[in-house]
Amino acid sequence: MSFEALQLAPPILKALAKNGHDVPTPIQREAIPKALSGRDLIASANTGTGKTAAFVLPALQKIFDDPSKKGLRVVVLTPTRELADQIAKATSKYGKYMKAHSVAIYGGMPFGDQIRALSQSPEMIIATPGRFIDHIWRGRINLSNVELFVLDEADRMLDMGFIDDVEFVAEAMPEECQTLLFAATMNQAAITFAKKFMKDPDRLELTVNGKLTHDKIEQRLHMTDNLQHKGRILRHLCSDKDLSRAIVFSATKKDADILARELRSEGFGVAALHGDMTQTIRNRTMDNMRRGKIRILVATDVAARGIDITGVSHVINFDLPRSAEDYVNRIGRTGRASESGVAISLVSHADFPYLERIERYIGQTLNIDVIPGLEPTRALTGARKPKAFSPGRGKPPFGGARKRNAGQKPVRRSANSN
Repeated sequence: MSFEALQLAPPILKALAKNGHDVPTPIQREAIPKALSGRDLIASANTGTGKTAAFVLPALQKIFDDPSKKGLRVVVLTPTRELADQIAKATSKYGKYMKAHSVAIYGGMPFGDQIRALSQSPEMIIATPGRFIDHIWRGRINLSNVELFVLDEADRMLDMGFIDDVEFVAEAMPEECQTLLFAATMNQAAITFAKKFMKDPDRLELTVNGKLTHDKIEQRLHMTDNLQHKGRILRHLCSDKDLSRAIVFSATKKDADILARELRSEGFGVAALHGDMTQTIRNRTMDNMRRGKIRILVATDVAARGIDITGVSHVINFDLPRSAEDYVNRIGRTGRASESGVAISLVSHADFPYLERIERYIGQTLNIDVIPGLEPTRALTGARKPKAFSPGRGKPPFGGARKRNAGQKPVRRSANSN
């Protein structure tokens, strides 16, 4: 099927062709007609499958169909600033040949610039919940003419402390407003929201326990004895000539800074990305990554949500996520579009309960790899036993001063931080 078969407006088709998009992805092929029908829609698909265009294109079509309507007509809520920027760029790209004014609104940016943007009566606003509500309370946003309300990454947004904010916005929408809910996985919070605020929605699910994420991603793990052993393995992985661009996941913001500093001292082109950084620095970091000035990005789950960087060859879980859904979302940063990728997890004995949960969720057992000279010294039994064991003979560890509890959970960002 081509995009023409979806009956999109000529200016939108022209923009798609200009950007080399001829054939819709499965989520786009299924979701766009349902969204254009006017019914509410719940759509779940894995990261990197093209969900952004699946709602941006119907939003632009709605604006195109009736240019006589003025004011705000489409609202997109998303959990992170980076994702808001990504959606805004996609809207500008696909709406290049039509009159559709959109703005991105999120925390960390000056109010003055956003006030000026809102004064120009945009048809579409892409926003994080906290800042969007700030502008509503100050009377700068009128929702009375909104026709389409989109929740992107709804599973994460509702799981990050935004439930009250999202429900406030949903309740403020006009009764006849169409609602689209997009998620990588349908968690209980998203299901509860749908039951409460959506009207007989169509349901589209292109994931089965996250399994569709993995067909182009080689997944493996390395057993680690301790934090120093982890550091030696990470340094070895970052030295791999096949690693062209990587995202290393850390449990906390502090750990991300420490890891980035240690890798930088080893001569790697690396930077950290987390919620305590100013928006200017975050934007500069992402731009440097895209330009190839940074080869390795050390990020937390929240900061990495919405990262849209092509050519990520490796994802490395320095800290294994506690949630199986987070694992799927993390490794989805690689193996995107037609590319292949490698996802590597560094696992200690204390991580076994989380590893087992992840393997049940994805429906497969991850293979254990052993690096000569960096073998774990603690033997395992049964199916978890690697091919060979010998005392570690790696280089002296870096990160020896880095201390934390083995079971420490990631620090969640507060609902107001966006």
